[in-house]
Amino acid sequence: MRKTHDTNFTKKKEKAILVGLILRDQPEEMLNEYLAELEFLAETAGAQVLRHFKQSLDHPNTKTFVGKGKLQEIKEYCEAHEVEIVIFDDDLSPKQCFTLEKELEVLILDRSHLILDIFAGRAQTAQAKAQVELAQMQYMLPRLRGMWTHLERQKGGIGMRGPGEQEIETDRRIVNNKISLLKKKLQQIDLQNMTRRKNRGDMIRVGLVGYTNVGKSTLMNLMSKSELFAENKLFATLDTTVRKVVLERTPFLLSDTVGFIRKLPHSLVESFKSTLDEARESDILLHVVDLSHPQYEDQIDVVNKTLLELETGEKPVLTIFNKIDLYEELFFDEYLEEEVKTELMEELKDRWKKETDGNCIFVSALKGINIDELRGKLLRMVKEQYQVRYPYKSQQW
Repeated sequence: MRKTHDTNFTKKKEKAILVGLILRDQPEEMLNEYLAELEFLAETAGAQVLRHFKQSLDHPNTKTFVGKGKLQEIKEYCEAHEVEIVIFDDDLSPKQCFTLEKELEVLILDRSHLILDIFAGRAQTAQAKAQVELAQMQYMLPRLRGMWTHLERQKGGIGMRGPGEQEIETDRRIVNNKISLLKKKLQQIDLQNMTRRKNRGDMIRVGLVGYTNVGKSTLMNLMSKSELFAENKLFATLDTTVRKVVLERTPFLLSDTVGFIRKLPHSLVESFKSTLDEARESDILLHVVDLSHPQYEDQIDVVNKTLLELETGEKPVLTIFNKIDLYEELFFDEYLEEEVKTELMEELKDRWKKETDGNCIFVSALKGINIDELRGKLLRMVKEQYQVRYPYKSQQW
């Protein structure tokens, strides 16, 4: 049996370092943002990040990602500080993974592998578990030759191995068979979900979308008076949750979906498209934004691009700028006069009202600030959609 590594960080805090490159299209300022997010990902998985390593290169080294000198520096640091995991901000090729593990003699992860590991730990339902496993298998397939772990035999050896067939070919067949089975399983779940959605009747659907960790689940709890899991970690919610909400006798369905993130593995986007059907089939989208995040505008762009990829189409969108209390705490000096604070906030609100054609609101889900105003705005949007889609229904209330 070959040496294996446990990528579940929940048992103990494993020491980790992060590695990223400063490239022509990725200046140092952008890399710092990516590494900060990668550190949050690593902490979400349960790792303890000791240090960031950065290097300026025209392009990644095809064998070792970083240069020879930087690799030696990383190796010496790992040995001196008993580092167990080295996490790279970009996806590594199978060849790079193999070479780096051989050189550094520690577990090598890239951003995609780390995200998949977190998803695997958070998946609760049969659908989410199958989606994550499918993404893992698709990620694993081209990397089989370089992996330290060896797939356990899922079938008997007799009759399975052809004359002269290598272990790697057997592994590929096992993985391909597993991918095929998982796709069939997900197709069946999709059919069941379609039937379930049809059975919900003629009700307006509202979908919460946004970057990960912006407060969607907290808002869902406020709006639907339910107790969903919500914490300050990335991907706290994986499974779509749907609740019936009634505002002033007007009912509608509110759904919460998995958060988006930069550099989300394509296989994961593909696998989770069925979960994100709730966003695609919603009549109204509530785009939740963490206003307190220094790169909230970049996060808005990531969400908009992902929604385009998911082909959500033209829908009414209400942009909810959440965490205004934290924004003021982080970006306003405590000695700033209240009049100046108010003026600055009004300038910010005016700017985004222009950007969104007035379809935005500033709230704090945690402190309950402007939540009644949010409910009023949403109620008007829901009533408008009933008039368009189910005019006979709106007359009942």
